[in-house]
Amino acid sequence: MYKLFIRPLLFCFDPEKVHYFTFSLIRFLNKIPGFSGLFQSLYEVKDARLEREVFGIKFKNPVGLAAGFDKDAKLYQELSNFGFGFIEIGTLTPVGQEGNPKKRLFRLKEDNAIINRMGFNNGGVKEVVERLKQNKGVLIGGNIGKNKVTPNEEAVKDYEICFEALFPYVDYFVVNVSSPNTPNLRELQDKKPLTELLQTLQDKNNTKPKQKPILLKIAPDLTDEQLLDIIDIVNETKIAGVIATNTTISREGLQSENKSEMGGLSGKPLTKRSTEVIRFLSEKSNKSFPIIGVGGIHTAEDAIEKLNAGASLVQLYTGFIYEGPALVKAINKKILENS
Repeated sequence: MYKLFIRPLLFCFDPEKVHYFTFSLIRFLNKIPGFSGLFQSLYEVKDARLEREVFGIKFKNPVGLAAGFDKDAKLYQELSNFGFGFIEIGTLTPVGQEGNPKKRLFRLKEDNAIINRMGFNNGGVKEVVERLKQNKGVLIGGNIGKNKVTPNEEAVKDYEICFEALFPYVDYFVVNVSSPNTPNLRELQDKKPLTELLQTLQDKNNTKPKQKPILLKIAPDLTDEQLLDIIDIVNETKIAGVIATNTTISREGLQSENKSEMGGLSGKPLTKRSTEVIRFLSEKSNKSFPIIGVGGIHTAEDAIEKLNAGASLVQLYTGFIYEGPALVKAINKKILENS
């Protein structure tokens, strides 16, 4: 039904406007008595065999919603009704910011892909904390970044602010230094600044009565040498794991007319590369840390490939937009078939 009727209608309109319209619609429907339960009955797969314990957290199933979809934690409760095992919010910055000028979100229909150059648009971490105080049992990851105006030399402070503010309200953290849409942000992926950033956050983490897992989200565009550096950094700082991968700046093999738009590419063209990165990290690290696999998951088979490559959990973003919520159910059912 989604791909036959709903998606063609939504895809007639501007992607960013449709995103907010869809949010309003989902929120409205979930307020109607019985609709939350209806969504759960349609899309949730409940089975103890789906449960995963990863970096000390028990997930009811291994399929999550990636950061960027519900940046400001406005819809995490309703989105969880589509069968997700966890929801990642953000990327959040200390101070709210508009992000890059519009138009900044583009569908590449022929490629089953999206290009975005949103630029960490969000309302700021304080607003989100107030919403998370209302959480009723949804497992939440907090994806954190720096404000655009903050120079890289002072970036650590921005991450610290977000870490401290969100600490009581999220189950794990994700350090985002891999978005291509904030100027010079990816320079923080270099070994020295990245080690300093992660060690600072881990030191803060270690002062807490109960620590929260800290993960690093990396770009798919890293070389093998850089990926080996990532393994060294994870082992040195003892963070909990890695999310592989963020969007790519590559445009190889694209067919769509608007393929040259600036920004990060997500969706089907990323399927192979993100799986390669997962496999490389898993094998070269001797599976010494968990990996959340994300990038180009449009079918249940795509998810299984990432799990087989070494991912402990997977996340959807563009695949959720193109395939609809039935994809969550299909992946969980396929996992059960293979268990």
